[in-house]
Amino acid sequence: MTNPLRRTLETAVMFRSPIAFALLMTNVFGLAVGIGHAEALRPVNLRDICVTNGEIRTGPDGRLQINSLSSRGVLRFRSQPAAEIRFTYLGSSAQSKPLASGELRRQIGIKLRAENTCNLIYAMWHIEPDSRVAVSIKRNPGMSTHEQCHAGGYINLEQTGAAESPKIAVGQTHVLHAEMHGTTLVVSADGVEAWRGDLGPDIASFDGPVGLRTDNARFAFDYLVGIAKPGSATPVCLQTPGD
Repeated sequence: MTNPLRRTLETAVMFRSPIAFALLMTNVFGLAVGIGHAEALRPVNLRDICVTNGEIRTGPDGRLQINSLSSRGVLRFRSQPAAEIRFTYLGSSAQSKPLASGELRRQIGIKLRAENTCNLIYAMWHIEPDSRVAVSIKRNPGMSTHEQCHAGGYINLEQTGAAESPKIAVGQTHVLHAEMHGTTLVVSADGVEAWRGDLGPDIASFDGPVGLRTDNARFAFDYLVGIAKPGSATPVCLQTPGD
């Protein structure tokens, strides 16, 4: 048991009040969850990532870097459905390109259940023009290539009323975390829950590794994922114009 947990438990037994004891045990639970959560994720390096669009490189400090207009990537192995990006925003990319919707958005995010470019889940942190965490499902049954689905099949899910995400300025470091429990997705921004919801039964029709995406922005970052699934097949790494 770690020192913070031991100290909290030792304090707890000194209290005779049920309310005080309950509050202290809640703190114990929180510490245990935080410790378990940290142990459940591990950093990946560049060779673990299949870069399907744009460019991801390793910087001189050992962190991953993205300087390209856009980037897409998925893990080369299957893991538990949890991922975290600890990123430093370096500013806009040298060139900018609007999304298929016509909006010029700068963003970074996590892919989940990324079966292919046509069927996956996104948890994105918008930097500009708005600042929020957005979740969407891209679902195109029977399609698997960009030529087939392009930017079709997006279902944008409503914000759940969680805390507003911090605005991101150049040079700042932030943390985006996303994990799934069955069909429930929980996303946090800088440790504060920013989105929670049930994605519904349709997501059972596709599955795949976790990954990442950026648009119109540059980052230095560390990417952490859940424990690898033993015996899972290695996804095929294919280049694609975009998601």
